[in-house]
Amino acid sequence: MLPSLHNPSTYISKSVAVPAANAPAAAAPLANIPGANAEIALRLATGKPLVSQQGNMSPVYLGLKRAMDIAGALVLIVLLAPLMLLTLVVLTVTTKGRPLYSQERIGLCGRPFRMWKFRTMHVNADKMQHLVQNEKDGPIFKNRRDPRVTRLGRILRSFSIDETPQLFNVLVGDMALVGPRPPIAKEVVRYSPRQLNRLAVKPGLTCLWQISGRSEIGFEEWVEMDLWYLEHQNLWTDLVLLVRTPWSVLSRRGAY
Repeated sequence: MLPSLHNPSTYISKSVAVPAANAPAAAAPLANIPGANAEIALRLATGKPLVSQQGNMSPVYLGLKRAMDIAGALVLIVLLAPLMLLTLVVLTVTTKGRPLYSQERIGLCGRPFRMWKFRTMHVNADKMQHLVQNEKDGPIFKNRRDPRVTRLGRILRSFSIDETPQLFNVLVGDMALVGPRPPIAKEVVRYSPRQLNRLAVKPGLTCLWQISGRSEIGFEEWVEMDLWYLEHQNLWTDLVLLVRTPWSVLSRRGAY
C-alpha cells in the first residue's frame, strides 16, 4: 500500500475557472479537448506554471542528483552507442530518412520541452490515433496491439530501445534519470489538481511505474506511484529505482 500524500501547492483551482467556450484563442485547441480544464489549457498556452516545485529541495541532493544524471547519461550513451547507432541506421533505411521522433512533453512545473525517441510508429501515426481504440482509463492513451506500431517498432518498444535518445534530454537538463514519465499536453489538461502534482518534480527516464509493470498499471495507481516518489525523493530511492530498471527492461513486462 502506498502512503498518502498531502497535496503540494498548485496553481489550479478544483473547478474549471475559465469555461472552455471563453478560453483565449491560444488555449482553444487544448481547452476544446473533451474533459479538459480550460484553466490548465490557458496556463499551458501562456507558459505559466501549473504547480510549484516540490519533492526533495535540499541543495545538496539537487546538486548530487544533477551530477549523477550527467555522469550516468554519459556512461549510458557510451555503453549503448553501438546499439543506438545500429538502430539509427536501420530506421533511417526503413523510415526513408526519418528515424527520430520528437514530441512536445510537459516537464517540471508544467514547462514544455521537446522529447526524443527512435521512431516506432508509421510516420503519420499522430493523425491516425482517432482510428485506434484506447484500452486505458483516464487521460492516457494505450493500445496493446496498436496497428500504428511497426514490426521493428514493437521490438524497440519491448526492450525500451526507443527511449534511449532521451539520454540526451537528461544531459541538457529537461529530464532526469529518475522521475515521473513526462506526459503530453492533451493529457495534462484533463488532470485533477492532485494529478497535477506529478509535475512537481523533474520528469525522468525511469520511475516506480516503469519498474512495476508499466502499461499494465491503471492511471490512478500510476499517479499514486509518482506522488509516492515525490514524497520519498532522495538519493537512495533514486539508486534503488535505477538498479531495478535493467531487470524491468529485460522482463518486457507492460512494454508496448
